[in-house]
Amino acid sequence: MNAGVSAKGDLHWLTVADAAAAIAANTLSPVDLMKALLARIERLDPRLNAFIRLDAETALAAARVAEVEAAAGRLRGPLHGVPVGIKDIIDVAGLPTTAHSKILDGKVATADAVCVTKLRQAGAIVVGKLSTHEFAIGGPSFDLPWPPARNPWNTDHHPGGSSSGSGSGVAAGLFPMALGTDTGGSVRNPASCCGIVGLKPTYGLVSRRGVFPLAFTLDHVGPMTRTVADNALMLACIAGHDPLDSGSAAAPAGHYAAALERDVRGLRVGFVRHFHETDVPADPEVTAGLEHVAHSLQMAGAELKDIRLPALGEFGAVNRIILQSEAWAIHGPWLRSRPGDYGQLARRRLMAGAFMSSGDYLQASRRRKEMIALVETALSEVDVLLCASSMDPACRIDISADVERTYPRQARTPFNVTGHPALAMMSGLSSGGLPLSVQFVGRYFDEATVFQVARAWEKASGTDKKHPPIV
Repeated sequence: MNAGVSAKGDLHWLTVADAAAAIAANTLSPVDLMKALLARIERLDPRLNAFIRLDAETALAAARVAEVEAAAGRLRGPLHGVPVGIKDIIDVAGLPTTAHSKILDGKVATADAVCVTKLRQAGAIVVGKLSTHEFAIGGPSFDLPWPPARNPWNTDHHPGGSSSGSGSGVAAGLFPMALGTDTGGSVRNPASCCGIVGLKPTYGLVSRRGVFPLAFTLDHVGPMTRTVADNALMLACIAGHDPLDSGSAAAPAGHYAAALERDVRGLRVGFVRHFHETDVPADPEVTAGLEHVAHSLQMAGAELKDIRLPALGEFGAVNRIILQSEAWAIHGPWLRSRPGDYGQLARRRLMAGAFMSSGDYLQASRRRKEMIALVETALSEVDVLLCASSMDPACRIDISADVERTYPRQARTPFNVTGHPALAMMSGLSSGGLPLSVQFVGRYFDEATVFQVARAWEKASGTDKKHPPIV
């Protein structure tokens, strides 16, 4: 029997890769795995609110089918029998896509999003729809039809957003993988707050068809897992050109796990220190964690070099103008006709787009191109960038002033502006027992090198073995 499944009590901490391998070897029943996770969800989710809609009966029925198929040697793909959670702005056929909003309450999807179809083709089993900030922008909010998700490291704290249920549920062992979306950091923020691995892939690498948009030119779909290897595995299953997604890129297969266990000797790592030292001065524990990551990679043979990019404030302004302008194009009609059906936070944030001019948008788009060129120049000098993700550990979820203060204190939006692949993961734990984070950024379509460096840090630090104390 696979060492990772020697005790049923450990099933909730199985990695995607270990679970899939054990199911393929018939040493783990997909039904046993699903039942164990459903029992954990029943026990813990009332405290976490990771789910908007748990689809337990359908998931268990799919697990029974997967068990029969595995016993007969008919594996659908590399994720056969492994459960996955889906952020509730992503369509799952037969289930509502609410975007955590009264506006869409009861709107049932008639087809799977392309990314969900690809996961099913790889053998994954959808376990349900997960909490998000309203329309991936308004949260955490307490005036919506469903409560906000909470952080499993401390349920009084924010799990990050907007893929909040995805981050909380993966970290808590409710499911081993989830889909999130990222327009200004919404995969990487919960990954940072909850101590998991979250990737915003290269813009266009993963189809967004069937995903409710926030900002057309900034939106990404990304994998969220507890390990770097699982993230690479999940990306391999969802990546690919979609001619019906206007932003989709015709890119070659990435072989994302090809360099996972390769050392980093000779790799050039560019440390963007000014993001957290001067642009938005970070909590001292965050700074210490980043320096520890950089030192560990250097000790492993990587070449470290300081890199300067445009200031975070400028990246943030460009992201904000483009996001709010594009979001207004989507939400303007509802905001005119049904403003009271939005939560207060989403309404306030989306309404800002009404005051953006075409000149603002064009100037931001022009500066965006210049920023892309500057990041490209930096990545011609180094193989990967290292920088902050969040500048603070997760704040309390119930103190709105703390949420408003800490939310913009991050270095994720630059890479929505430029579209480069960016991965956030744990750099350590704060003195208060909350995850600290680091971000790695790569060249377009070079997720393999990002994973290589992230895995080197993961091996050095053992972050994949650290779990929240929630039981």
